[in-house]
Amino acid sequence: MRIDEVRAVEGIKTYLRRVYDANGASGVLIGLSGGIDSTVLSALAVQSLGKGSVHPAYLYDQHSEQTLRRNARRISAWLGLELEEKSIEPAMRKMGVYDSIGMRMTSFSGLFNLMLHQTYRFIFRESPFLSSLRLGSAESLTENLGSPGFRAIIRQPESGLNARAIYRRQVLEVKARELNLLLLGAANRSEWFIGWFVKDGIDDLTIQPLRGLYKTQIRQLAAFLGVPAGVVEQAPSPDMMKGISDEFALGIRYSKIDLVLDYLEGGLSKESILAAGSTEKEIHLVQEMKRHSEWKRAGTQGPPPVNGSLPGGLRL
Repeated sequence: MRIDEVRAVEGIKTYLRRVYDANGASGVLIGLSGGIDSTVLSALAVQSLGKGSVHPAYLYDQHSEQTLRRNARRISAWLGLELEEKSIEPAMRKMGVYDSIGMRMTSFSGLFNLMLHQTYRFIFRESPFLSSLRLGSAESLTENLGSPGFRAIIRQPESGLNARAIYRRQVLEVKARELNLLLLGAANRSEWFIGWFVKDGIDDLTIQPLRGLYKTQIRQLAAFLGVPAGVVEQAPSPDMMKGISDEFALGIRYSKIDLVLDYLEGGLSKESILAAGSTEKEIHLVQEMKRHSEWKRAGTQGPPPVNGSLPGGLRL
């Protein structure tokens, strides 16, 4: 699944310059999360438009990880950018986002959240994330829907997560309008096809320069661009619930997700991904996430500027 880094970088940079000029923008605004995707996007924006045109912002609240906040500062310094840091916690408190039993439970500790997720998986035989996708796709979970445990572990924390992701987007949209900045999103192909984003949230923006590349290909670009090792090695996280990484919440590693997605898109054979270590259970899980997240992808998203799938022309 390796791609030609030079062609990918040039394709994204050309796209950034084109949309920048077409919108008559004074700069670009990026929600810098401290993770690898927004870091790669920021680095490419600096290379394409110059650091004076790139404005990173880190929006945090009481559930945010200090490691990611330090990463955001480190990346900004590495790129020569001035990072805006802003707490959304006062607004979330005013909206009552932290008031539910479920939200109070998940604010205790990372270890508690891990135990909570494991307990849910044991009882309901699937991850809380997959259950949330089923709800969004209107597939009934029968008796689970009405149980107090289900509401506390799934519905309430999910509502809090959604509210924060949507509010983060709104804050950045206001700033972008005020300063005539072009707001860029850093979602990747893997997240897009399994639904690992909040509908209308910060990762569901119109302009998504990295959306055609799988997570493993983003990591390849990060190494090519010289992203500091600490950021590359950081476990991907939604930065919304203490102790919970992307891969723990999904129940599968991105390396496996990408192989299965590529197989489902016709790039790899089933035999090849099984030989690479994937299992029938993992194939089924990714199929389910892709199927039940279709409702999230409905809209007017155009094709990405570069494409890491087999027909995309970047593969080595």
